[in-house]
Amino acid sequence: MAILSRGFGARRRESDPRLPPGQYLTADFPVLSAGPTPQIPLGEWRFVIRTEKGVTTSWTWDEFLALPSEEVATDIHCVTRWSKLDTSWRGVSLDTLLEGVDSADAYVMAHCYGGYTTNVPLADLLGGRAWIAYEFDGQPLAPEHGGPARLLVPHLYFWKSAKWIRGLVLQERDEPGFWEQNGYHLHGDPWTEERYW
Repeated sequence: MAILSRGFGARRRESDPRLPPGQYLTADFPVLSAGPTPQIPLGEWRFVIRTEKGVTTSWTWDEFLALPSEEVATDIHCVTRWSKLDTSWRGVSLDTLLEGVDSADAYVMAHCYGGYTTNVPLADLLGGRAWIAYEFDGQPLAPEHGGPARLLVPHLYFWKSAKWIRGLVLQERDEPGFWEQNGYHLHGDPWTEERYW
């Protein structure tokens, strides 16, 4: 069952050319989730990258916070048609996290606390296009928005920016994650309205 905030204000696309087709502008930050919000103690949080050969690289919360981080200013677009412009995040680039990871695979499955998964082509996570974000608007990321850390892939619909991230598994083939198994598009580009398949 999806959980969402009620009654957020929105304006139609023609009010701002930065909105992809079919989107509405909101000043709020709606909360949509496929289930209950997991509570993850920071002392138990781990982020793990696993290759197709089973080689793993992992970080504790303290180790993760010690990595180089970046401020990210970006727009976000939800498949449910809301968009929020000029959002501010802090996180660790996937370029940093995947540096030195030896893999020939072209796809990734993101795994989250709570059991959620989503698939993303590896190319969409590299080149300064994706982060593991742990702050929003200068504050620690709230649990309802995916805290303590979430995947942030702002050039794709926001369901690809998986909340409560715990790891990435590199894969040879593109396989559907949770929402993709339930009819959402495998890729999710908001500018070409890749909402459903």
